[in-house]
Amino acid sequence: MERIASDTRPEAMLECMMLIRAYEERLAAMQAAGQAAGTCTSVGQEASAVGVVRALGPDDRILTNHRSAGHLIARGADPGRILAEVMGKRDGYCKGKSGSLHVSVKELGVVLTSTIVGGELSLATGVGLSHALLGEQGIVACFFGDGAACEGIFHESLNLAAVWKLPILYVCENNQWQAYVHRKETMLGDRISEWAAKYGMEGLTVDGNDVEAVHAAATQAIASIRRTGKPFLLETYTYRLRGHYEPDDQSYVDPAELSAWRAKDPIDRLRAKLLTSGTLSETGLQQMRQRVAAAIEQAVAFAAASPFPDTAELTTDVYA
Repeated sequence: MERIASDTRPEAMLECMMLIRAYEERLAAMQAAGQAAGTCTSVGQEASAVGVVRALGPDDRILTNHRSAGHLIARGADPGRILAEVMGKRDGYCKGKSGSLHVSVKELGVVLTSTIVGGELSLATGVGLSHALLGEQGIVACFFGDGAACEGIFHESLNLAAVWKLPILYVCENNQWQAYVHRKETMLGDRISEWAAKYGMEGLTVDGNDVEAVHAAATQAIASIRRTGKPFLLETYTYRLRGHYEPDDQSYVDPAELSAWRAKDPIDRLRAKLLTSGTLSETGLQQMRQRVAAAIEQAVAFAAASPFPDTAELTTDVYA
């Protein structure tokens, strides 16, 4: 039985980011070798996932998008069961029915993963409304990208949440790319959080490659939601270092832009900071790398050993 991860020590968040990166890079390698189906990775965005998710409480709910592995692992999901799901295996979280794009982990409060751009935004208000009507303590965290912010459902969802005073934390992971189109081709402004004021809610942009800054901003936003009952728009300004969908050679990306953002890698950044401050030793870092590597090997072995579901499973856990 999975447990919700809650360790917010910088070194714990670093290890979680390393695990997310290792999982997604291994999955991408498996896909390149024809051993797994294609998927959308969040390489480069790990600080956003870990910083926000680790600020959530056990009663909070999560709705996420097609780049969900970071959010799932940060919440405490087992990489082996996620990989088994991607491979269509019986021991995956949804018994192999969801692949990488529709994962739900009820025991961790992950309501859904939506591959439809903005799909999670269309349901966040419903989940938030149920929380409000039932008098539940938790809030709803809804993750989406800058591409979804250009969809009509973004504006509808924020407007309803503001009017109905729903406890929703909207998290826009602004990774600069909307599939194969750069953000600058679809919007004139540079900060999506500035749109929040139009709906009468607070908005904040944070450096999405600084996990400690993200965690602090998320903690502040969540405290505001719990205190006021009103929604909050948090924008994590980050960058997707791999292509839209694996495999992807990123031929459409300006090499200079990609290089500049690689220099801001959130994992390298926190690792250097912790080593310099003495919070983490080289020995401790090596042990961390060994644990991550072992966890990935265990995940691959688990997924490989998991059988495919029986045909009798085709009609279970689905709506008629």
